[in-house]
Amino acid sequence: MIEKKALTYEKTILVGIITSNQNATQSKEYLDELEFLAFTAGGQVLKRFTQNIQLPNPKTFIGSGKMQTVADFVSENEVTTVIFDDELTPAQQGNIEQILRCKILDRTGLILDIFAQRAQTSYARTQVELAQYQYLLPRLKGLWTHLERQRGGIGMRGPGETEIETDRRIVRDKIALLKKKLTTIDKQMSTQRGNRGNLIRAALVGYTNVGKSTLMNVVAKSEVFAENKLFATLDTTVRKVVIGNLPFLLSDTVGFIRKLPTQLVESFKSTLDEVQEADLLIHVVDISHPNFEEHIESVNDILGEIQSLNKPTLMVFNKIDAYQAVPFDEEDLLAVRNSKHFSIEEWEKSWISTTNGNALFISALTKTNLQAFRDRVYREVRTLHIQRFPYNHFLYPEISE
Repeated sequence: MIEKKALTYEKTILVGIITSNQNATQSKEYLDELEFLAFTAGGQVLKRFTQNIQLPNPKTFIGSGKMQTVADFVSENEVTTVIFDDELTPAQQGNIEQILRCKILDRTGLILDIFAQRAQTSYARTQVELAQYQYLLPRLKGLWTHLERQRGGIGMRGPGETEIETDRRIVRDKIALLKKKLTTIDKQMSTQRGNRGNLIRAALVGYTNVGKSTLMNVVAKSEVFAENKLFATLDTTVRKVVIGNLPFLLSDTVGFIRKLPTQLVESFKSTLDEVQEADLLIHVVDISHPNFEEHIESVNDILGEIQSLNKPTLMVFNKIDAYQAVPFDEEDLLAVRNSKHFSIEEWEKSWISTTNGNALFISALTKTNLQAFRDRVYREVRTLHIQRFPYNHFLYPEISE
């Protein structure tokens, strides 16, 4: 038998800041997410460093004293990668590399790396490649060591472009080529969407790792890749679903995330066309996450960017099997209530339901309350279908509450 190689993780540390715009609680939450991103990319986080600072240092992001502490830890523990929670300027990245002498990434670079790993189709790979080149262009000098060969002086003057200018021109040409390729693919995909007939379209949207793909697999009886890692799904999957005798199209889209890189928002706008052209959005939320309200807000922000916030939306709170309530008395551990103590009726009477438009509570993993989900989706799709084709109302009977 061929032995499988054990996974090797890069030794990694995280660096974040606490500012007037980002308090300690938010900083910790962002670093928790950054650690999950690092794990998804193949990193083992050894330590986190946080500094309370009014504004990021324009040269090294954090202060010189904290940077020396980080440098000592990197040297003593043979750390290979240092990841900063916020986007670094090209100058900051170059300065930090000279001090730490190891690989330096920011949140944007890390997400781009994960996207590069996860992209499966030619379309997704092209989108990621475009975002990577756009991110790389202003950082060429800091990343490519052969550029340091440029020297002035006797015998070095003359016509022609320097090597750095040549590299920038090559990258700009590549960006233009990729944009042209994406435009061609976009036209093809638009034609495909137009050929889907008059079926109502529903799209699963939500923060990354909330269980959209798992729900897609259960409802559509498909085999969309699902994993407990961030950005497990990059490629939009569309399936024809029939509930009762009512057919409609259901699409699984890329998950959203806070501080989503601008390059990715731009290059993945075409993937989000599935959201823009959907008749119904099914907003899936991981209710077991302690900051699910911030996740809802982040998703709504991106939906607003692509002019899709006012579409008919069904709020679905997933992972009720993993929900853990905060104890009423921190000293009394018996006061902790978990999902086994919450009935669906209790969920439906909660403030979460009343403030989110008669929301649904399910577990796609354990298939809890999925019949109620199917019935609700049927009613929503039926309403939209009858609005579009009023003469077909008798074909699809109403389902009582």
